[in-house]
Amino acid sequence: MQLTKEDIIRFVKEERVKSIVLAFCDIFGKEKNIVILPEELKIAFEVGIPFNAAELKNFGEGIFRDLLLHPEPETFSDMPWRDPDDKAIRMYCNMTYADGKPFTEHGTKSLLIQAISEAEAAGYEFYFSTEIEFYLLLLDSFGKPTKEPFDEAGLYDILPDDKSDRIRRKMLRALEQMEIYPNNAFHEEGPGQNKISFGYLDPLTAGNHITTLKAIIKNEAANANLYADFSPKPLRHQPGNGFHVSISVRSNDGSDGDMAYAVAGIINRIRDITAFLNPMRESYERLTRQGAPKYVSWTSENREQLFRVPEVVGSYRKAELRSPDSTANPYLVFALLIFAALEGIRNRTQLDPVCNFDLDSADEATLAGLQMLPQNFEEACEIAKNSDFIKEHISEGLLKMYLNRI
Repeated sequence: MQLTKEDIIRFVKEERVKSIVLAFCDIFGKEKNIVILPEELKIAFEVGIPFNAAELKNFGEGIFRDLLLHPEPETFSDMPWRDPDDKAIRMYCNMTYADGKPFTEHGTKSLLIQAISEAEAAGYEFYFSTEIEFYLLLLDSFGKPTKEPFDEAGLYDILPDDKSDRIRRKMLRALEQMEIYPNNAFHEEGPGQNKISFGYLDPLTAGNHITTLKAIIKNEAANANLYADFSPKPLRHQPGNGFHVSISVRSNDGSDGDMAYAVAGIINRIRDITAFLNPMRESYERLTRQGAPKYVSWTSENREQLFRVPEVVGSYRKAELRSPDSTANPYLVFALLIFAALEGIRNRTQLDPVCNFDLDSADEATLAGLQMLPQNFEEACEIAKNSDFIKEHISEGLLKMYLNRI
């Protein structure tokens, strides 16, 4: 629903909205919010709503003052899971200092806006299609999550084996009520594992949709007395949760001839950015088995390699990156992918030879010629810390907060 500030103020009055949720994220993509009353909405639009950033964990080390939240009218949506007698709306927010300067030091959404701006200045637009995987797990008698999956179904299974079907449908209905429309949803390979996908969207909308989706998944799971687990490897001997990102690049003249350079740029920097695509120690358990990539390679066929590029030439080009997991901050992921792709385009970076074969059955000589992704979080952080690319695009404070978790 595309509304102006005036439209939203009028909607709040006519629909007797009781509360306005101002949403934002910490550096790891976890959604936070502040609720204001309708009387404060005009002030929020005109000058912003202050909040104490200094006390917020995983947000801004060294921030000793208030920041301002500025609601974005284009992100307006109803909140269908709220009590009808306590009608609420939600908007995502940009953050600034009191003097109006954008909060870019640790604001990952601000970093994405910067990346989009640089792409536009260079004559390019980026679009992202996403798939997010999660497990539905049973709770124990104390309401704590267990390691027991909600069902024993497998890939594309249906009722009655796929007990998650009805819950997924509720998630989709909630998204639809918020005018968010996924491409598809289905049971994944693991027991109790599910996937929901979005088509190609601009980077900010794609990031907002993933953040909204996670909130809805958690809420509907809780309503069903279940726990939604996005962690990279919830069940030791089952597939991990991937956050698959497909990328499309268009130049201002409408062509996509630089897509191969963009992919090569990302591949060239993939080890540098892995700490942000896979931000947990557990992430690296997923990157070693059962469908998740561990080598730096690309293919036009095999879905288990790092990059799948179905069409390197052709009228419509895209590339699917399969290493990120569902705990990654989408705003940060998209920003780093754009920066790396732009570097590849500027330098006309060439793709390495295609690997259209099964790496699991490849001989040692073949595998020896391939780089590997970092094998653990410590290695990934060490690579990031020493990367000139990361130092150029990630603030010292944000990088320090990631590294301090070692």
